[in-house]
Amino acid sequence: MRVHYGQQLEELNKKLIEMGAYCEDCISEVATALNKKKSKTEDSKTKEQAQTGLLNKVYNTDASIDQMERDIETLCLKLLLQQQPVAGDLRLISAALKMISDMERIGDQCADIADIVRVLDDKNAFDLESHVHIQDMASATMKMVTASVDSYVARNLASARIVIQSDDEVDDLFDKVKREIVDLIAKYPEKGEALLDFLMIAKYFERIGDHATNVAEWVEFSITGEHQAKTKYQNLNTD
Repeated sequence: MRVHYGQQLEELNKKLIEMGAYCEDCISEVATALNKKKSKTEDSKTKEQAQTGLLNKVYNTDASIDQMERDIETLCLKLLLQQQPVAGDLRLISAALKMISDMERIGDQCADIADIVRVLDDKNAFDLESHVHIQDMASATMKMVTASVDSYVARNLASARIVIQSDDEVDDLFDKVKREIVDLIAKYPEKGEALLDFLMIAKYFERIGDHATNVAEWVEFSITGEHQAKTKYQNLNTD
């Protein structure tokens, strides 16, 4: 029985790694599609075909993330009902259930970004994309997602806390994007609508960073029994 239990926990780890990889792919695909929009080295038809292919990949990857959430949820419920884990193992499985909810939202938000990229007008916006740091936000959030899942599998508290601290980097980039877009709207008022679309894209990446941080906080909980967000709230109430 214990051998089977250990195998199920190992399967849980593998599925979480797979779901994390899907999340990283989804972020990468939508960031590449966004970057493809402003490419000047391809003719319009070739560029449009390549971008459409990338956006379809985003939607397909989002669907795979949704399926992984259902699969992992089923496995976790089996573990809870059949094995009745206690203490550390109970926290481990409970944290996994919380993590997959945030990871599923990452896929959804990538699909939301894809929806915006699909309708953005090349002529009105993409000469300006070099003025914002959205690609930097995408790169940072990909690293956060990967590191948060890896820290769960490795039971690495220090790594999880590094991810939590990394959220400040994404927030700083979002603030920089906001400031730059305000300046660009003042400079190019005729492109205001497209620039606001860029602001929405940046906001979605900022939210992806928040979800990656949530995953890392649940990793911390699975190891220590303390959830950082809850602790912060309690500290506010005692001040």
